Amino acid sequence: MTQPSSPIATRVTAEIVEAFARDGAVVIRGLFNADWIAELTAGIEDNLAHPSPRAKVASRPDDPGWFFEDFSNWQHNPAYRRFIFDSGVGEVAARLMDSREARLYHDHLLVKEPGTRQRTPWHQDQPYYNVEGHQNVSMWLPVDPVSRADSLEFVAGSHRGPWLMPRTFMDHQAKWFPEGSLEELPDIEARRDAYPILGWALEPGDAVFFNMLTLHAAAGVSGTHRRRAFSLRFLGDDMVHAPRSWTTSPPFPGLDQELPAGVPMDHPLFPRLV
Repeated sequence: MTQPSSPIATRVTAEIVEAFARDGAVVIRGLFNADWIAELTAGIEDNLAHPSPRAKVASRPDDPGWFFEDFSNWQHNPAYRRFIFDSGVGEVAARLMDSREARLYHDHLLVKEPGTRQRTPWHQDQPYYNVEGHQNVSMWLPVDPVSRADSLEFVAGSHRGPWLMPRTFMDHQAKWFPEGSLEELPDIEARRDAYPILGWALEPGDAVFFNMLTLHAAAGVSGTHRRRAFSLRFLGDDMVHAPRSWTTSPPFPGLDQELPAGVPMDHPLFPRLV
């Protein structure tokens, strides 16, 4: 690894890089200080007050809680933008990916209010996207304490493939790849003991990083506490554009007219951070 220039990048040790390559998911404790968490919290509240056209409620109307998601707001949310460009998170991502460069792919806000029953079911992220390659990483950073029961879980080693069929979370429709074109997801919940499942209780400032192909899931939120989390996706050296004939999540309308298939994501929507 190259010598880090950002103070937080010094936290990414060779052992953490090795664990990320092996398991496809790692936690780095206390990576971001209280000032950055306060900045992000303000940005999240601004995002909730001014959702984008891409925002959606991902819980059912009869859910006693509320699961809210929004995407790709960094250009319009000053707190998000400062975090992305000034915190050093891009260098952390590059070191985890063992990549010379790190580009922002998109930001993703996930908020589960107290009492939310809606699970985030087991899935991989990359089949929902318009990119291909192996050098990628997603960060999941809660600004509220998260118990182990309410936290993200991962199947260690699943980032090595195969790609599994992406489906809509609530009605299980194949809106992306055609039915039968990818292997179906196994019933992990029914056989949890058969899988090497990772997960961690988290405090604000702890950050989880995972590959876009790593199988992951999360329960609803029990108790009386919110679970606000800010996620960033990063692209490394070998990631290229993979235009789709369907709407990806999140969508990048018109991008297929500007970037051909198989080329790096060198575009203003995906700024280079390192």
